[in-house]
Amino acid sequence: MRIATWNVNSIVPRLPRVLEFLEQTAPDVLCLQELKNSTEKFPAAEVEALGYEVAAYGLGRWNGVGIVSRVGLSDVVRGLPGEPSFEGAAEARAVGATCGGVRVWSVYVPNGREPDNPHYAYKLEWLEALRSLVASEVSGGPFAVLGDFNVAPTDADVWDIAVFAESTHVTKPERDALARLRDLGLSDVFPRPLKYDHPFTYWDYRAGNFPNNKGMRIDLVYGNDAFTSAVTDSYVDRNMRKGKGPSDHAPIVVDLDL
Repeated sequence: MRIATWNVNSIVPRLPRVLEFLEQTAPDVLCLQELKNSTEKFPAAEVEALGYEVAAYGLGRWNGVGIVSRVGLSDVVRGLPGEPSFEGAAEARAVGATCGGVRVWSVYVPNGREPDNPHYAYKLEWLEALRSLVASEVSGGPFAVLGDFNVAPTDADVWDIAVFAESTHVTKPERDALARLRDLGLSDVFPRPLKYDHPFTYWDYRAGNFPNNKGMRIDLVYGNDAFTSAVTDSYVDRNMRKGKGPSDHAPIVVDLDL
């Protein structure tokens, strides 16, 4: 089985790239983040034409997540039980489904903005709600949480830690939240890079960041033992960050012997 995750930074303009990825890489399951549209406006027909089922969750202009699968799609859950809202509004940041016997969650963790911003406290609350969800589902068969976590787990996961020292994504509370997830029985499926020595997954659009590899590893795959023991390969497909109209994130592709 091949499972991938990708923050597409708006599904409508990125649809040609997503269809290309589905045809060329042929994942059995693709988790998507930052759709930036509503559930009803997800371009399901184009994806379904390639043999995939779709579970999308979007509430409008921002956020939005989805799962597309060609190995079955059941037990779909949109949103986390008990998840917080931000400034009184719900956000579409998590969707779960069972695909070919594997329970997957596609997540788009809040950015946090700055450590003194209310969005940062919201981010930590949201991660705690994710922890509660994982605790209820992690035991048993293959299980994974995939997506844009907006946290770099270690200093090596940013191109220059000095640049990020006073920023979100690298603070101790955020990293502690990831550690609490792992303590439930999850492991970081560390992908191999196709180029350079570290598998960054995100490069800002600013000129030079991608060709100079000024990136971050904030897209993650966390799996339980039943999932990680089946992994035969994992890589960042940085080629999808190239070319015309790319997302600022690259997909992670995980191959499993299941």
